[in-house]
Amino acid sequence: MNVLELSEQEIVRRQSLQELRDMGIEPYPAAEFPTNAFSEDIKNDFKDEDEKREVVIAGRMMSRRVMGKASFVELQDSKGRIQVYITRDDICPEEDKTLYNTVFKRLLDIGDFIGVKGFVFRTQTGEISVHAQSLTLLSKSLKPLPIVKYKDGVAYDKFEDPELRFRQRYVDLIVNDGVKDTFLQRATVVRTIRRVLDEAGYTEVETPTLQAIAGGASARPFITHFNALNIDMYMRIATELYLKRLIVGGFEGVYEIGKNFRNEGMDRNHNPEFTCMELYVQYKDYNWMMSFTEKLLETVCIAVNGSTERKVGDNVISFKTPYRRLPILDAIKEKTGFDCNGKSEEEIRAFCLEKGLEVDETFGKGKLIDELFGEFCEGTFIQPTFITDYPVEMSPLTKMHRSKPGLTERFELMVNGKELANAYSELNDPLDQEERFKEQMRLADKGDDEAMIIDQDFLRALQYGMPPTSGIGIGIDRLVMLMTGQTTIQEVLFFPQMKPEKKIPQSSIKEWGEIGVSGEWAYVLRKAGFNLISDIRDEKAQGLQQKIGDINKKYKLGYEKPSVNDIQAWIDAAANVAVVTEEAE
Repeated sequence: MNVLELSEQEIVRRQSLQELRDMGIEPYPAAEFPTNAFSEDIKNDFKDEDEKREVVIAGRMMSRRVMGKASFVELQDSKGRIQVYITRDDICPEEDKTLYNTVFKRLLDIGDFIGVKGFVFRTQTGEISVHAQSLTLLSKSLKPLPIVKYKDGVAYDKFEDPELRFRQRYVDLIVNDGVKDTFLQRATVVRTIRRVLDEAGYTEVETPTLQAIAGGASARPFITHFNALNIDMYMRIATELYLKRLIVGGFEGVYEIGKNFRNEGMDRNHNPEFTCMELYVQYKDYNWMMSFTEKLLETVCIAVNGSTERKVGDNVISFKTPYRRLPILDAIKEKTGFDCNGKSEEEIRAFCLEKGLEVDETFGKGKLIDELFGEFCEGTFIQPTFITDYPVEMSPLTKMHRSKPGLTERFELMVNGKELANAYSELNDPLDQEERFKEQMRLADKGDDEAMIIDQDFLRALQYGMPPTSGIGIGIDRLVMLMTGQTTIQEVLFFPQMKPEKKIPQSSIKEWGEIGVSGEWAYVLRKAGFNLISDIRDEKAQGLQQKIGDINKKYKLGYEKPSVNDIQAWIDAAANVAVVTEEAE
């Protein structure tokens, strides 16, 4: 990277880096720096009457107040922040005061990692701090942090733009309070789910991420090419069909927490790459699964929040059991007044059109009902509610309802207006399953690009016999949103998918060379704000010479200044390039 592509602060930091090395100080030492304490623990454990406690701490320098021979530093480690008191004579007990006067005061920067050995004390203002007796540079930061500044109670330079925060999560975690806590709570959610399932005797497993058939859900897959086998494969959209194979193989209960991939939209509630937990247990049905699920979520909420309630936006959501259970057709009737029971596909489509829904002939009965529920019902269920007994057309992997013809033993759990979980009494009749798959293929032929593909190996597995089984999938990202009070999925993903970063259009160094500008002066022109060759065509030669000469002087580049005639030749060539480009267009 050319030095002129850096900001002024970055240039100064790199100069400090080199100066440290010239002094024999390695800015990135390899040796272990053994610590014995963390900021939060030091403050929690401190008692004024205790004997002086020696500590070794390390972390990132977040602020510095130099007051002559003494200074205060705020050090941030993995658990929080603590003040460090540094005096010149303590860290430089000999005659040589370079470590304090030069290294600490001038060559260290906010964001650098330092190690401190010292003792804990309370300052005159009452703040528990560490009195440094030695100081070690552990890592030099070459980019300045966006540190928030306050004046008259107003905050400036906040790092709060969502796109920047999500794209540069590492900076977000450093400078914004509470972000790290969200992800620690996410870890508690996953850890608690694992604990509950493990204690129930179920086995955590791993199944293929690359699959020959995208099965187990209705969704558009990502497609990739497997070079070794010379076949196209799919990133999995669900783990369901492989987990059921394991039930066939004799496991009592299996679960997997892993990534699924659906090549669909992105918004506040959806990310194409998401984490899901799927669980399958033999000899159970969807009624048992509802009871198990509500107990699981109540346990998770208590583990994360210390109670069964969590505020999300304007809503206070209670995860205390039991949850309401409502058949989907009753929900639609409750919200719209239209009873789908006994209605034909044409009658339901006509009602959808009457209500202004965008539906067409490719929509089967199940998808029409799904559209009605999504438009008029889903967003209204704030408290946890099990929506049950879905039509068979919506549930190709679900067992027929034992007492309601045309319906299946399936539920979706709605919380805060969104689906959180999907569960079935699993279909284990291989002949019925084959017919369901064929119906899905007929929907695909009609144009439904989310219809399932027949998985012949899964059908073969069912023919060996699968015991009565109940299964569930829970979206971990949405669950974490609920448990942490976040209203966008990007807040609970370390690195959500983003659009490619926008770049300022620039003529290449080669293109500058084609009009006679050398590489070194091309970078100078960019620094002066001329990113495209066309940017200089209206400049005056003397004025442009002055601008690039000022940069040459400011950054002590020592380049031989081009003459006015040379620069005029650049400008003329740039004008000719612009004319040719315009004529070509």
